[in-house]
Amino acid sequence: MPSFLPQSLLSLALLLTDCTRPAQMGSTTAAQPTAPAAQTVAAPPQVVLEQPAAAPLQVAAAQFDKYLPLLQGKRVGLVVNQTARVGQAFLVDTLLSRGANVKVIFGPEHGFRGEAADGATIKDGKDARSGLPALSLYGSTKKPTPEMLRDIDVLVFDIQDVGARFYTFISTMHYVMEAAAEQGKEVIILDRPNPNGWYVDGPVLEPKYKTFVGMHPIPVVHGLTVGELAQMINGEKWLAGGKKCRLTVIPVAGYTHATRYELPVRPSPNLPTAHSVDLYPSLCLFEGTDVSVGRGTDRPFEVIGAPTQPASRPFSFVPTPNPGSTSPPQNGKRCYGQDLKGTGEIGFTLSYLIDYYNQSTAKDKFFTSGFERLMGTGETRQQIIAGKSEAEIRTTWEPKLGAYKAMRQKYLLYPEK
Repeated sequence: MPSFLPQSLLSLALLLTDCTRPAQMGSTTAAQPTAPAAQTVAAPPQVVLEQPAAAPLQVAAAQFDKYLPLLQGKRVGLVVNQTARVGQAFLVDTLLSRGANVKVIFGPEHGFRGEAADGATIKDGKDARSGLPALSLYGSTKKPTPEMLRDIDVLVFDIQDVGARFYTFISTMHYVMEAAAEQGKEVIILDRPNPNGWYVDGPVLEPKYKTFVGMHPIPVVHGLTVGELAQMINGEKWLAGGKKCRLTVIPVAGYTHATRYELPVRPSPNLPTAHSVDLYPSLCLFEGTDVSVGRGTDRPFEVIGAPTQPASRPFSFVPTPNPGSTSPPQNGKRCYGQDLKGTGEIGFTLSYLIDYYNQSTAKDKFFTSGFERLMGTGETRQQIIAGKSEAEIRTTWEPKLGAYKAMRQKYLLYPEK
């Protein structure tokens, strides 16, 4: 599948020093519906969809008539990153040019420009282009403080998600909603398509494994846009104290959950292609093992391997530091595994995980302490060790997964087909 378009020269100098050094690959061997009207939600939403009709897909940020009137006379805070664009223009530039009173920019993991390495600390700064303060919501402060929101009336969230529970932008959205609920602020979600929104799969998160990489009792592949998930968070009273924020979702026009959507801008440094986004829900589980997912190469989330895999594996690579991963797992070690280029759209699977455990030459070191945080359940590690098949493991997910699918129906803004 084709790679995403490179970032526009309109990128704003913010938070981070430019990362211009290219990623270095280690050595290797061989007809849609019209959009529903914007929904303002103060309780579990009552969503009424219009009848399907042919219409082009249009992200919410491009539908100015739907949300600019909601910003008139209000002090605006933007929760955005490099994916928040209208065409090639950054949303902050567009809103300022249209007279919106933007007061501050909040950036998630990877920063406003999306160039920081995975897990890197993001510092507060100033946007050189607009002069606006740029505050980090990743690092020591993940939830906006009262001081941060003192001069704000409404928070606008526009960040592209990839549809996996452990992708941290939805955790940032949760904390933004929670702070807004506590401090009496409004939240407007400018919705975008979910590239993995065509299916729902995986175990539902158990409460004891709730962390920043999994905050909600949802499956690994949740099958929601950020707007739909925001409505679920509000409707199911998942914010602290069961509070609800004043929430408005501006839907995507011409979108269904069957719409296959390639992201025009890479959502984070280590998801550079549409294929890596497809594979991400399955391969991210390896981050809780000794298997490298290609961080420190120019093929992250498209190659997998480890020094503890047989050298007879058909592909090998050596991770080395690069701007997207300054200290990659298995740094400098030859990893034996697979190049997944050319594999089809298979959805979420445990097949890679089970295969690599079974082939490991150091099974006692295969899983790390972080595996359960990603998997969301304590059963899967033991099931794999016990030799259970994927089909057998999946049967243990079904009761909670079925209940989630039924709950999900209440919050859908878009048809399934």
